[in-house]
Amino acid sequence: MALDKILSIGGKPGLYKLLTQTRSGFVGESLLDGKRVTVGIRSNVSVLSEIAIYTLEEEMPLREVFQKIKEKEDGNKTSISHKAEKIELEEYFFEVLPNYDEDRVYASDIKKIIQWYNILVDNNITEFVEVEVKEEEAPAAADASIEEE
Repeated sequence: MALDKILSIGGKPGLYKLLTQTRSGFVGESLLDGKRVTVGIRSNVSVLSEIAIYTLEEEMPLREVFQKIKEKEDGNKTSISHKAEKIELEEYFFEVLPNYDEDRVYASDIKKIIQWYNILVDNNITEFVEVEVKEEEAPAAADASIEEE
């Protein structure tokens, strides 16, 4: 499942899988306990594929940050809890993303990223950079058809 079907809903813990859209919002299923919720259009909802993290150079998509954590942890859950002390969280995140903007990425953001990563791993959602691979394959296929002519 791609990150464009995974939601964070303001005021609700954890992450949600988008099930369907309704006239007044959508229905999501919690990745923590499987309960379904109906969420109105006016709710504060973020799609994980649209979230980016500030770095000193540019914004890095959350999927790339998740991929870096996955590489650091060999595909397992993080070695640090999202409930760890602020300094520990910052040290861990610095190992994952050394050029993150410490002025604009807060400890609360790091907690969410670690918690979300662990929820995704628990639910076997670990293909974070799947979209990039498809984009790289498409031009190669186009090049092959040009060579044949």
